[in-house]
Amino acid sequence: MIAILLGLPALGALVLGLVPLPSRSARIVGTAFAAATFVVAVVVAARFDYGAGARMQDVVDDRWLPAVGVRFHLGVDGISLPLVLLTALLVVLCAATVADRLMMSVVLLLEVGMLGTFVALDLVLFFVFFEVVLIPMYVLIAVWGGPRRRPAATKFILFTLLGSGLMLVGFLVMYGATGTFDMTALARAHGRGVTAGTQLLAGTLMMVGFGVKSPMWPLHTWLPDAHTEAPTVGSVLLAGVLLKMGTYGFVRIVVPDLPSAAHDLAPALGCLAVAGILWACLACLALARGEHADLKRLIAFSSVGHMGFVLLGIATLTSVGIQGALIGNVAHGVITGLLFFLVGGVKDRFHTSDVTDLGGGLLAKLPALGGLLLVASIASLGLPGLAGFWGEMLALLGSYSPAAGLSRPLFVTLTGLAAAGTVLTAVYFLAMLRRVDFGVVTDRWRGERITDAAAVDLVAWTPLVVLAVGIGVWPGLVLRVSESAVRGLLG
Repeated sequence: MIAILLGLPALGALVLGLVPLPSRSARIVGTAFAAATFVVAVVVAARFDYGAGARMQDVVDDRWLPAVGVRFHLGVDGISLPLVLLTALLVVLCAATVADRLMMSVVLLLEVGMLGTFVALDLVLFFVFFEVVLIPMYVLIAVWGGPRRRPAATKFILFTLLGSGLMLVGFLVMYGATGTFDMTALARAHGRGVTAGTQLLAGTLMMVGFGVKSPMWPLHTWLPDAHTEAPTVGSVLLAGVLLKMGTYGFVRIVVPDLPSAAHDLAPALGCLAVAGILWACLACLALARGEHADLKRLIAFSSVGHMGFVLLGIATLTSVGIQGALIGNVAHGVITGLLFFLVGGVKDRFHTSDVTDLGGGLLAKLPALGGLLLVASIASLGLPGLAGFWGEMLALLGSYSPAAGLSRPLFVTLTGLAAAGTVLTAVYFLAMLRRVDFGVVTDRWRGERITDAAAVDLVAWTPLVVLAVGIGVWPGLVLRVSESAVRGLLG
């Protein structure tokens, strides 16, 4: 089933790239391929043995480059399965809104790379899929993006290529020390036979490489420009999936394969994570209160803060913290994906996402769009009962009691600073809602006939609202899937 999962979007991308279909037919064909891929992902989840979440399932293991021991090795476990489902869902929701044939082809090619990253079990194969996403995302930004799309796309590709290069060098260091690229064998060995110095070198290279994609402060500077200029589907997939590839790499490779390096680097990772949380909060506060702030840019900066909680959870090296990171990954993908869909809807209707130009009264003028923006923003600020709460709470709990050998005074201090970040997050989201959703409709828009959310919009947005509420009420949807796998990662 895993081979079919990757083959369907690859075939769809090929068909749409080569066959000159009209826009309506391209949307139907592209959505059909994306929907079929999602159905396969659901079948994989239905066949999954949740009592053995730490075991790789639906495994494909064939020869690929035998001269260097590289295999076409794929599989899913309790850590990767939620991200596979999230990726397949977001792509089918995006496909329903895309009419351009070539854009649809690029989106499906992007899906191949994203899904492949989460199911790869060989370091070289992981690197290949990790790189496959770069060109399609570059094209989405550079071809269909905003007025400053070329500089934003160039910045994206340069940062991510640098990170990928360092990551690859880290993989080669591991191969030199172990003689294998097999991620399952490396995880079972749990660092045995690799000296502490070699682990630290490989771990540092990977920390920077994965940190660029995560995005970890101060390697995040490509993200706001990329989000601001990307088309809506690009922003949704960038926030919903691509950022998770970096944090997934930390959990899948660094923590189990390089335990000594993970322990040595955890304090630095925790400090950088909290710096990102606070920096993002201050940037968002300035945007929410400033003149001519862009809504897309504000949400992009908020992603740096939310992913900071994910990185903090990983830095604790505890089951609670890493569980918080995993559910935080899923929650951020659902909620921020929804926010970018909604801001894209606002921009399509008002031809601007500038807070000052929009004025107030969105909730009064467009009740469905304004109401969904209110719900998504409240979910993103971490209100209990919604998905965003659990990742932040578990990351804070994990940092309050970090793994043995880590400095508890340092991590308790980080807990307090990160907790202050949750308060600031609520402040800037509420300030944004006060300026955009509430208040009086400005004279500029009072006489304009602007339509509210259409049926196709509600079809794309409603599943994400349901998930934001469902995961918030029943976090076991994610936590029970990954629990045994996390224990296995920690040895």
